[in-house]
Amino acid sequence: MASHSRVDAVWSGQPYPRGATWDGQGVNFALFSESAERVELCLFDPSGRNEVQRIALREQTDQIWHAYLPQARPGLLYGYRVHGPYRPRDGHRFNSHKLLLDPYARNIIGGYRWHDALFGYRVGHDERDLSLDRRDSAPYTPRCKVVESAFTWGDDRAPRIPWHETVIYELHVRGFTKNHPLVPPALRGTYAGLACAPVVEYLQRLGVTTVELMPVHTFVDERHLVERGLRNYWGYNSVGFFAPDRRYSASGKVAEFKTMVRTLHAAGIEVLLDVVYNHTAEGNECGPTLAFRGIDNASYYRLTPGDPRYYQDFTGCGNTLNLQHPRVLQLLMDSLRYWVTEMHVDGFRFDLASALARELHAVNQLSAFFDILRQDPILSQVKLIAEPWDLGSGGYQVGNFPVGWAEWNDKYRDTMRAYWKGEGGLIGEFAQRLTGSSDLYNRSSRRPYASINFVAAHDGFSLADLVSYDRKHNEANGEGNRDGHDHNLSWNCGTEGPTDVADIRALRARQQRNFIATLLFSQGVPMLQAGDEFGRSQAGNNNAYCQDNATSWLDWSHDEAQSALLAFTRQMTALRAAHPVFRRRDFFQGRPLFGSGVRDIVWLQPDGSEMNDEAWRLSHARALAVFLSGQGLNEVDGRGHAIRDDSFFLLFNAAAEALPFALPPGLAKGQGEVLVDTSGSVPPAGAAVEPGVPYTLGARALALVRFAQSGHDVDFP
Repeated sequence: MASHSRVDAVWSGQPYPRGATWDGQGVNFALFSESAERVELCLFDPSGRNEVQRIALREQTDQIWHAYLPQARPGLLYGYRVHGPYRPRDGHRFNSHKLLLDPYARNIIGGYRWHDALFGYRVGHDERDLSLDRRDSAPYTPRCKVVESAFTWGDDRAPRIPWHETVIYELHVRGFTKNHPLVPPALRGTYAGLACAPVVEYLQRLGVTTVELMPVHTFVDERHLVERGLRNYWGYNSVGFFAPDRRYSASGKVAEFKTMVRTLHAAGIEVLLDVVYNHTAEGNECGPTLAFRGIDNASYYRLTPGDPRYYQDFTGCGNTLNLQHPRVLQLLMDSLRYWVTEMHVDGFRFDLASALARELHAVNQLSAFFDILRQDPILSQVKLIAEPWDLGSGGYQVGNFPVGWAEWNDKYRDTMRAYWKGEGGLIGEFAQRLTGSSDLYNRSSRRPYASINFVAAHDGFSLADLVSYDRKHNEANGEGNRDGHDHNLSWNCGTEGPTDVADIRALRARQQRNFIATLLFSQGVPMLQAGDEFGRSQAGNNNAYCQDNATSWLDWSHDEAQSALLAFTRQMTALRAAHPVFRRRDFFQGRPLFGSGVRDIVWLQPDGSEMNDEAWRLSHARALAVFLSGQGLNEVDGRGHAIRDDSFFLLFNAAAEALPFALPPGLAKGQGEVLVDTSGSVPPAGAAVEPGVPYTLGARALALVRFAQSGHDVDFP
């Protein structure tokens, strides 16, 4: 059927699969609504401007409304109107005057044009007067599009990078290539741009194994932003959990996303999605009616017990999806499986994941969400990362997610920031975070790679700004600088913002090297934020969620200092990849292994003596060293052979003055080689170190000294 022709035949269809499904002969439509009284499928002409037909879905099976159109074809544009009671006091907000998106739509074209008709009640009236708005919202809404799902994947294979070998790179699809000079202008800021050869080569040379894409589910720009001439740049405002957002598409086709994934896989790079299932773009009781609210508000959202006119908000975004309802939980699971099976992504990072785990009010580690994921034959095999908190009471759950999950570790972030800022008395906490946070993860039989280590991410200062600003500078967001975090643990190194003072610029460069090297030598999974590898700045904006402009886009015209930092980062990722001692699969034991008398780790004071209880408690301590034995990995390779590595001394000095470090001869014999010393602009070219001879480490710096395997390790005297 031509997409603008009237439908003559309507068959009963099937309740599953949900959404609009082309089977090669026609299209099946299925929509869940528990409390609806009538559902209409609305068809549009190819331009999307004219609604040409409404078809009542007369069949209902287990609360699924469905029909089959034998004449329908891919490309058909559609939406829904759902009839039912408009009684907000009872939790029902049906309004058939509002055109609604299909929650299972695979492609959504167009965007929202903000108008009062998008709201279910009369804007300007008190929402509590329950006045129904009868204006048609169709002129201001996007359309769902039936897709042809066939795609030639060829020999595409998931890279399946082991967790302990993973290096994550958080990037924004649009911002990453928007200014890239080697990407064709028409492809910049798109999925196709991310798949361009120069971009893929850059990722490979950087040494990252896994890209984590900030939200690509179709999302909405909030009205208050649009009215200020801004946009929701980050995308944490989802409305379509199956459809890749078209603002990142050069072609407008879903296949473009698939091509990007296939290209990255061919380069050995995994693709993770940052997903937002905790809330939707419809906001609180005063928000618009775009999809879920008008389809079945009482089922899709967590409503306030005793007063269902209002929403339980554990997200800070006005609403919380109701995963206690089996059909809503099924929506989430179907979406996840779709992105793995149809789009071939390799895993997910769940925004505000604690909100997904709430049973009634409490965060429950054994909630249905976790149980279902753990037993799912598809989803249990991909990478699952939690942002382990939400904004509700008891929502901070770092270290409490189940086996099989990794977590963003904000304790790592805050400890590393505070230590390199120069705060004293942190060396014990620093040591815990450096070695994989066993205090958080070992108690539940998890591994070091349960900890996603990061110093900077999209939410907060960039790495360059972390060492350049004491205070946030978010004035461009139009909120009077009230938005964004105030507790940044940042240090401007002597002056706020840009400076031409050579000493301050040198100190900032050294601090960035300290953070990057510490991150990549820490046990756990390191995560870099795109651009931090060359010192990208946001001019002190630590909440650039609405800055779809040069503030957020990467600038690829690097000066000498940025090029040097990029070269340094590449060297650090290469060192990590080459040495399994920095990416262990098990926590350190601190005792002899294999009956060899070799300890896997020894902590040292700068004078070379072993750390003791008193030394760990010193409030003024800002320096320590650690010996990592390559002979004590307690791991085997795929052939069953014991894994061996070189041994290393890591020296850390966050003090404001240089310090001599003694490297005890009892730990490693032979001559050591300095691979890294951040007090210089680049790692030294193999400076030699003799055990027993002090090595002077500059102020606010770290060093890495290697002793080759031929040096026989012995236990500490």
